[in-house]
Amino acid sequence: MRTVIIGGGVTGLSAAYELVQAGRRPTLIEAQPFLGGVVQTETVEGCVLEGGPDSFLSAKPAANDLIQELGLGDQLIGSNDSSRVTYLLRNGRLVPLPDGLLMMVPTKVLPVALSPLLSWSTKIRMGLEYFRKPPAQPLADRSVAEFIEDHYGRETVDYLAEPLLSGVYGGSVDRLSVKSVLARFVEIENKYGSLTRGVLEARKRAPRRTSSPPLFQTLKGGLGQLTGELEKRIRPHTDVITGRAERVERAGAGYAVRVNGETLEAGGLIFACPAWQAGALLRPVHEELAALLEAIDYSSSVTLALGYRREQCGPVPPGFGFLIPSLERKTLVACTFVGAKFPYRVPETHLVLRCFLGGAGHEEVLDRSDEEIAGAVRAELRALLGWDAEPAFVRLRRWRRSMAQYAVGHGARIEKVREILRGLPGLELAGNAYDGIGVPDCVRTGRAAARALTTA
Repeated sequence: MRTVIIGGGVTGLSAAYELVQAGRRPTLIEAQPFLGGVVQTETVEGCVLEGGPDSFLSAKPAANDLIQELGLGDQLIGSNDSSRVTYLLRNGRLVPLPDGLLMMVPTKVLPVALSPLLSWSTKIRMGLEYFRKPPAQPLADRSVAEFIEDHYGRETVDYLAEPLLSGVYGGSVDRLSVKSVLARFVEIENKYGSLTRGVLEARKRAPRRTSSPPLFQTLKGGLGQLTGELEKRIRPHTDVITGRAERVERAGAGYAVRVNGETLEAGGLIFACPAWQAGALLRPVHEELAALLEAIDYSSSVTLALGYRREQCGPVPPGFGFLIPSLERKTLVACTFVGAKFPYRVPETHLVLRCFLGGAGHEEVLDRSDEEIAGAVRAELRALLGWDAEPAFVRLRRWRRSMAQYAVGHGARIEKVREILRGLPGLELAGNAYDGIGVPDCVRTGRAAARALTTA
């Protein structure tokens, strides 16, 4: 009996690869005329441009492991961490994040004390947080904003937590679940009370290393190298159907998938598409499961790459780029100086500014024209950087309902989803909607879903 995968992004490709490795011939359904999903790489004037994610966290091994397995290990590059400075906009000025911050947790006194990013009242509160006692019992799930405000005050939420997490999740800290988004910090709170004390204790106990791995990794030619290689490996052994899955029903011990007016019978079915799409398709199979999946919210965003010839533009601050807190936000959410973060991506002759827009509460930007968006961003960059030039090239991508939002109660919802799935043999869910949003999480869940079907 065939195995059907719905969704041809990096999750679906990873699942298909795992099935092919196990000797299966899967059927992969993808609505777009191309595979790869949000991983979209192109090279313009020697500059490697990512339309979607540009890298992944080194601390999560699944993507690295797959890259090595595919023979792309010699293409791996790390972020230029010796130059890793990130700026935040405060009162119209770009202020560097002080050294010694782990997300929003201070681990060094002097850099934080000297930084103009936070007021003295917040700095004093950060110092006193060190003496906080652990709770008598673990607290219920809360929003990230409630959690951080409880420890370090509202200013820390507005000028650290919100911009840092908006850049990762494209979501609102007033809605994101601390247990799902900052699980490690919740564990520290339960054990130590103080996040600062807990992080410092963990560092004392960590094995000493002569060198640390880079924070981010990617491929020299872009993450499209990964999806391209996966597609190359699966194509001879996979039936790829271009079309949108229209309906899924039970069919004996398996499932029936309607696509392009035809019905495919499947013994195994992997949903590697957004949860809201999976929910709509699964309504005839299990009403409650469908409702749970459709309740997972998604945000929309825009990526905009502005490429300049170096001799025509002015300087940018040394570092990786900047974030703009919601309190100071107009159109821009964040901007990466691509050549500083990944030197292999941009030749010396060029400068590439990769800009992010949209996210929860700012999604109206997606309805503006390309020219309006680029014009607004260039005006903001001129005010922040002090110069403007005609870009040599502009590349804009809209990503509607692409980033899952782990709202308060997300963990309990996913537990219920898994409980229901145990009663639906042959049905698997994978992707960024469940327990991790990055490329490694998509790879991990896609391969795990395939393994579950091949070992059942």
